Amino acid sequence: MTQSPPPTMYAVASRDRLKLLMERTGTGEAITSRELAAAAEVSHGTIGALMSGAQRSVPEVKAKAIAAVLGVDLLVLWVPMERSGRGFVPAQVAV
Repeated sequence: MTQSPPPTMYAVASRDRLKLLMERTGTGEAITSRELAAAAEVSHGTIGALMSGAQRSVPEVKAKAIAAVLGVDLLVLWVPMERSGRGFVPAQVAV
C-alpha cells in the first residue's frame, strides 16, 4: 500500500492580520471568532489558538476555508510550510 503524503501545512502570516481581517471581511462586515469557526467548519479552539499565537499552523483545507470565509486569497493570510515535517516556519511569519 502506498501512503499518501501528509497535507501541506500553512502558517498564519500574522496574528494581527488575522484579527484585522476579522474586523473587516471581504463583505466589509466584522466576524467573531465563533462565527469564523462555524463558517469555516473548524473548531473555535483552533481560531482562538491562531489568534493568541498558541497555534501557528493548520492543514491546507482549514487554511483555505478560513481565507474563503474572510474573503481573501489564501496567501494574504497564510504562508506554506515545507513538507519535510521539520516544522519549518518561514522567516516572514510574524512571531
